[in-house]
Amino acid sequence: QVQFVESGGELVHTGGSLRLSCTASVSMFSILRMGWYRQAPGKQRELVASISNSGSTTNYAESVKGRFTISRDNAKNTVYLQMNTLKPEDTAVYYCNAQDSVGPFFTSWGQGTQVTVSS
Repeated sequence: QVQFVESGGELVHTGGSLRLSCTASVSMFSILRMGWYRQAPGKQRELVASISNSGSTTNYAESVKGRFTISRDNAKNTVYLQMNTLKPEDTAVYYCNAQDSVGPFFTSWGQGTQVTVSS
């Protein structure tokens, strides 16, 4: 059973930066496309960034493009999300999961990490 452990979220001011980490306990991590998702109060979970298994290809939601950078370290089974120029609308719980063509690959999720951006 896969487990995701997210960390790095905290309270920051508008314009601040954070780096999130997610470690996955899955043996095939290096062949999985990975994604960072977020869920704000009262909203559906959305995909904000994804990265190919090798790290050579990344994709971003329009709302974070140019501000967020996803990366990975396959030797550590870890995916990162560098978030710069944070805005109050980035406030959400952030999760990671593997990603396939239709959405999250695994049905189980980690506890997430809370990011709160104050105005």
